[in-house]
Amino acid sequence: MAFQLGDDDVQGMNEMNLIPLIDIMLVLMIIFLLTATVLNPTVPLDLPKTSATVNETPPEVIQISIDEDAGIFWDDKAISLEALEVRLQKESAKGKEPSIQLRADKDSKYDTVAQVLATASEAGLSKIAFVNE
Repeated sequence: MAFQLGDDDVQGMNEMNLIPLIDIMLVLMIIFLLTATVLNPTVPLDLPKTSATVNETPPEVIQISIDEDAGIFWDDKAISLEALEVRLQKESAKGKEPSIQLRADKDSKYDTVAQVLATASEAGLSKIAFVNE
């Protein structure tokens, strides 16, 4: 005794039903749109204005240049290595550690650059930046 449901000539589903898939995609798109607006609130605010300002003084910058003939310059004035040592000691004694920007010509002697670095180190100045193009 066999049971039969339906007709014998009815075939099974040959195609995939896309309507439930489209419904799920529409629901996901609506959820995405709602959460995107919640996560990015745009509330108009009228922020208060204050008169406080930041009064940080910029650090003092010393520019030391070395040309190709081993000449040493403080800003744009020529200076000897001994005078450089005295001036760096004075700058170190002020209390605020200045920043040194060392500009050396590409054809300058390494010895001169090393002497300037050693002089700055002996004066207790460690903020040294090499300037290039």
